[in-house]
Amino acid sequence: MFLFTLNVALSFLVAMVLHEMGHWAAARACKVPVMQAGLGWGPKIVSFRILGVECQLRLLPIGAFTRMDMEVLQRRPLTQQLLVLGAGIAINLFFSGVAWGTTFGFINLALAVGNLLPLYQLDGWKSGMVICRQIFGGRNPRVEWAFTILGGLLVTALVVQSLFM
Repeated sequence: MFLFTLNVALSFLVAMVLHEMGHWAAARACKVPVMQAGLGWGPKIVSFRILGVECQLRLLPIGAFTRMDMEVLQRRPLTQQLLVLGAGIAINLFFSGVAWGTTFGFINLALAVGNLLPLYQLDGWKSGMVICRQIFGGRNPRVEWAFTILGGLLVTALVVQSLFM
């Protein structure tokens, strides 16, 4: 049981790092500055710089993040914005295929699918916001609020449905 738990934990950590590296690489390719990348949430344990980016390890290894210059990203063409936002998902899909049938493959697939959902601050939500702003010619608080609420309701409905199937 210990080895299985260790496998799941390490697979999850590596899959999250790969996901963020996908965003980082796509941002660099599109000339969008990346300021920070981190593993975990909560208080910072250690910080170091790689290629001018502050990399952080935080106390709770529950998630990961890449902070980039959003103003620069928003000035890029829609295709580049979606490339940067979708790169983490693409990396996870790639590794889910490479490691198909393993715990690592399953976790990468779960991260990719989860990040496609239109939940607040996930990649699917951010991509939806970018598309809404393109369609409506800029920020539209009503549309963005509706997209956020409807995305949350959709995910809630999917979870409830899966519990009762």
